[in-house]
Amino acid sequence: MPNVVDITVFSLLLLWLLVPISLLLMAGISARASTSESLQRAWKISRWLTASALAASLAVGVLLLLDAQGVPTGLPEAAQPLGLYPDGLAVWMALLISLLGTVLLRFAENYLKGDRGERRFLPWCLVVLASVMLLVFTHHLVVMLIAWVGISVALHHLLTLYPERVEAQRAAWQKFIVSRLGDAALIVAVALLYARFGTFQLPELFAAAALTPGGWQVEAASVALAIAALCKCAQVPMHGWLIKVMEAPTPVSALLHAGVINLGGFVWLRLFPVFDGLTLGHYLLIVIGGFTALVAVMTMLTQASVKHALAWSTCAQMGFMLFEIGVGAYTLALAHLLAHSLYKAHSFLASGRTVRASRCVRLPLASLRQRLSLALPAAALSAGVLVVWPALVSHNPLLGALLSLAVGSTLLGMPLGTAKLNRLGMFVMALALVPLYALLHSLLAPALPSAYTPLTFSAGLLGGMVLVSMVLVAGLVTLFPQAAWVARWRVHFSQGLYLALPFQRVVDAVAPIRAWRRASSPVPDLKGEWS
Repeated sequence: MPNVVDITVFSLLLLWLLVPISLLLMAGISARASTSESLQRAWKISRWLTASALAASLAVGVLLLLDAQGVPTGLPEAAQPLGLYPDGLAVWMALLISLLGTVLLRFAENYLKGDRGERRFLPWCLVVLASVMLLVFTHHLVVMLIAWVGISVALHHLLTLYPERVEAQRAAWQKFIVSRLGDAALIVAVALLYARFGTFQLPELFAAAALTPGGWQVEAASVALAIAALCKCAQVPMHGWLIKVMEAPTPVSALLHAGVINLGGFVWLRLFPVFDGLTLGHYLLIVIGGFTALVAVMTMLTQASVKHALAWSTCAQMGFMLFEIGVGAYTLALAHLLAHSLYKAHSFLASGRTVRASRCVRLPLASLRQRLSLALPAAALSAGVLVVWPALVSHNPLLGALLSLAVGSTLLGMPLGTAKLNRLGMFVMALALVPLYALLHSLLAPALPSAYTPLTFSAGLLGGMVLVSMVLVAGLVTLFPQAAWVARWRVHFSQGLYLALPFQRVVDAVAPIRAWRRASSPVPDLKGEWS
């Protein structure tokens, strides 16, 4: 007979599952709202639901901690009949999604008040949030696949919130086609994993992979999964849509850049235990993710528009995250995913303040000699610490190099005339990145079945070449911004080296993009990039 603990745990998990289902129901109700009062009630109930998801996710996280300490909560057994997989990764992602959803809905309600796109925004936004939650919560690959497709379809309607904008249509249809390629790749990956292990359920899949690892189906599935992630994360050469979606309102940009675009990385973090070490898919992520990060970082530095710079930043950050997954640094990739989501949501929602802040007079930089006199010792000292305690970076030399470079690069922006005491403070704060990452690692590593995969020689060599290329190009541009060759290449990087053009031309030829119809009078209630 079930006891009180079993009933409580089951009820909590049932609430966890009912939130995304309720959001889907609320999407249908809000779409049929006939008055402004009923629409406002829909906004309010939706915010309440996402806040409930946040509370339920915290409670599930507490149960996981108790379970890890040996307290029998019965959490896995209660989750199985509900189709849930409440592990650490699901809880961290659920906390992120529910927090972002609550903030985003509150912002969007005020931002879109009186706008004619308001009635279309809320239903499709709720479908996106519900689908992302189902993708994160489920223990079944087919449900994960359906949620993956549902997110993309709902996002297409948000990107075309103002269908008379031709550039919005071009971006949305390019995203639509890229997403269908990603959907096909994920279907192939799921089919191959089922053919190898004979199950769609994650617990059984991981258990079977631990007993009988490897096989050509697994290797091929890794390549298909890599293609799906590269499409979802807007990597070269299928990245052009991400830069062009600024015609949509700011809340749509925040939802896309802070949530949806990270899902390629999440699916890899969910499924990497089925792979035996580093696979061909990992190598694909190293090469394309690293190259995308290099191009996107350089392009971001040439942008005059705040939102375009943020879009290129997202492209670069996704490249870095996939690069980290490619070298087997899964804990770092999870930390990157969570931090990027929070940072990018704030950046888009506060982009107006960024424009005002850019009008401030910039302080001139200190001389190159002064900056390097702090940056090089800080990088060397952090590298020495990581050599002594390699577990801080999962015994991965590429991670150690990345962290040491991050420590040193923070000091390259030291302004002219900085007092000695302030220099010392900057030096200490830069070194504090090492224990800060150690703290994040200790918090997030238990959320994953394995914190890292041992780096092979070939993957280390390939990743090292990518990393050296990034450091050389970014370092030269940062340290010598007035050099003649920098000026010559600036115009080309401002267009992303034109890498998106071939795919864009194909999309323009096949997509049903309607011609622009100029309105007879200005329409003041449209909100997009310049609002």
